[in-house]
Amino acid sequence: MNSFDSSPSLTAWRTLLALAVVFVMLATTGWTALQRNGQHGTARESALSAWEKGRIGVLDLPDPGSSPRRLAAFFASLTAAQRVRLADRYPLVVGNLNGAPLTLRYRANRLAVLQARDDERARMRDDRVSVEGQHQAGRRMHRFESMAADGRRILAFDPTGAGRAAEVFGDLGSATRVSVVVPGVDTNLLTFERTDRPFTAPVGMAGSLYDAERAASPRTRTAVIAWADYTAPSGVGVDAATGRLASDGAERLNALTSALPGDSRVSLICHSYGSVVCGLAARQLPDRVTDVAVAGSPGMRAGSAGQLETHARVWAMRDQDDWIQVLPYLEVGGLGHGADPMTPDFGARVLSARGAAGHGGYFEPGTESLENFADIGVGSYRNTSCADAGDACRSGISGDEVI
Repeated sequence: MNSFDSSPSLTAWRTLLALAVVFVMLATTGWTALQRNGQHGTARESALSAWEKGRIGVLDLPDPGSSPRRLAAFFASLTAAQRVRLADRYPLVVGNLNGAPLTLRYRANRLAVLQARDDERARMRDDRVSVEGQHQAGRRMHRFESMAADGRRILAFDPTGAGRAAEVFGDLGSATRVSVVVPGVDTNLLTFERTDRPFTAPVGMAGSLYDAERAASPRTRTAVIAWADYTAPSGVGVDAATGRLASDGAERLNALTSALPGDSRVSLICHSYGSVVCGLAARQLPDRVTDVAVAGSPGMRAGSAGQLETHARVWAMRDQDDWIQVLPYLEVGGLGHGADPMTPDFGARVLSARGAAGHGGYFEPGTESLENFADIGVGSYRNTSCADAGDACRSGISGDEVI
């Protein structure tokens, strides 16, 4: 190390580089990104308004923001017919209630997706809508048609604005190990799944991980959630360089992990900006979350794994040609996401990503990155591949926890 490497001038140079990146972002995306607080769609607002005024029998309906335990107790007090009636009458509410029975949420969300599909089909044929608007409506209509297919378990759905969703692979109710895939920038309903490069989209990521977990431990009852139930930044702009959207996402992620059924152990598998969400969520994670694994991370809003203040094991990986590594790992005035989780000083368990290519290749079948995620997801820690080809990333872990 020469004197320049350790001098204040290096810090100044990095700060200037960070600011230069921000100015480029502003020039290309504008300040409007700071003002996207998420629109409130009339369908969602109408559903919540109707719910607040509604009753079932002699009972008032609970506040949708009630605790999962309170909501679970409410639904348990109803007859099966009453539960179905609520799902059919208020699908956009029931489908997003942490604490509502899983099968009821799946039913409600399928109805909500079908209604959204019909709404978009009507927009396609509405002469008052611009040609571009009709084209966009067509894309959304086809997406919703796919999401409503038989056998899909939609855990959350909100068509407001760019939209949010979550989908379950496996039997979440009986799972002993649950992995939650938290994606990054440009995640919305249109990118929730892809035909081209499917493993770069949340549905493809989660489906690929579910298959890999079953291969890694066939007897483990596992489930994987494609969790796109937060408002992600659109493009590499100001929102992607700040933690505002990640903070909102962290609150929603903690609500999900706290409300999962049973006593399953949970792993968070966080990609790109999703690792910022996971970093901010870390301090409030319930004890059932045993592992937080990040890939292609721009930072976790912390200077070290210790600063995350979590009991969960923290893992990190990055492939050699991931462009994310050229970003300045700094936090200046709220811009940037802090230290690089791959550095020794950060203190994460550094995994191999051999076989992955680029920023979006971590969930491709046959890669060590996917195999490592799967081993973490099922608790087979002794099978993980460390970045240094040794066993440093497994130090201090006594045996496997496959259950």
